[in-house]
Amino acid sequence: MTSWAAALVCALAVGLMGFAIQRGGTCMVAAVDEILSQRRAHRLAAMLEASLWVVGGLALAQLAQWSGSMPGGYEITLWTVLGSVLLGLGAWLNGACVFGAIARLGSGQWAQALTPVGFFLGCLAVGSMVLPVSHIPAAVAASWPWWTAASWLGPIFVLYAMWRVVPGLLDHWRTRRDAKQLAARVWAPHTATIVIGVTFVVTLLLAGNWAYTDVLAQLALAMQPQSGEQLSLPVLLLVALYVGAFIGGKTAGRWRPIKPAFTDSLRALMGGALMGVGSVLIPGSNDGLILIGIPLMRPYAWLALAVMTLSIAAAFALQRAWVPEKPTAI
Repeated sequence: MTSWAAALVCALAVGLMGFAIQRGGTCMVAAVDEILSQRRAHRLAAMLEASLWVVGGLALAQLAQWSGSMPGGYEITLWTVLGSVLLGLGAWLNGACVFGAIARLGSGQWAQALTPVGFFLGCLAVGSMVLPVSHIPAAVAASWPWWTAASWLGPIFVLYAMWRVVPGLLDHWRTRRDAKQLAARVWAPHTATIVIGVTFVVTLLLAGNWAYTDVLAQLALAMQPQSGEQLSLPVLLLVALYVGAFIGGKTAGRWRPIKPAFTDSLRALMGGALMGVGSVLIPGSNDGLILIGIPLMRPYAWLALAVMTLSIAAAFALQRAWVPEKPTAI
């Protein structure tokens, strides 16, 4: 496949990912809120299922002898824990994680446009030596333990995928929804995260390690002296992600432009900045942790996601103890 064709396929895949994020209201803050308020973990399970689809997709790619270089891992230090806490607190303050900010922006909540701006500024602060960047966890080489298991993992995943997907397709055919009704339907969380997982595998194999928060971090790094970052394709994919989210909101009838209030804008900017700082310290945000670190069995990612989730839960608990009302999550 030529480079321009691969870039086009990646852009379409990432656009579909943004569409799915918006349609499913994918968000870690909403997932934690669901656990605390409804005593169920459907959203969290759905987000983790995206990791499972990445594992299965990579196993099938290995069987097809189509596997690019996989990202390495990072050391676990106290900075990993601190970064995870900041990532969780930033998501709670914003009312949405990096996934949820895309979903909300795709619905017309313009204040969320400041989330990636804040994220970028947070990354820039670390890159400008405002924080002790020399103590950020070092990268370590790591292989994927499932490579040797691809011969049996791949067929099992195919059966699992059929079990997850075929009943839903049959349901659509039986109910005979017309095209307009189907287009306007809000996706279930599991449907959205399946699409997210599949499209991410396509992008990973064609374009290498890619997560939209990594692009923002790379943009901040590119502003540092002697940076040699090549960002044309990552920026293209970032644009495609937001375009997909906007299309998702428009076609689902969820596009309700909301003029940003000052407090919402401030929370989005500050929450994004905290998430940016936290993601550099880990390194990685919850999109990269769920779609890269956890499927590739990187210990730092498992720890970081757990600490982030507990931090959001602790912030919700303190908020409910002190303030009767809270912002509504997605």
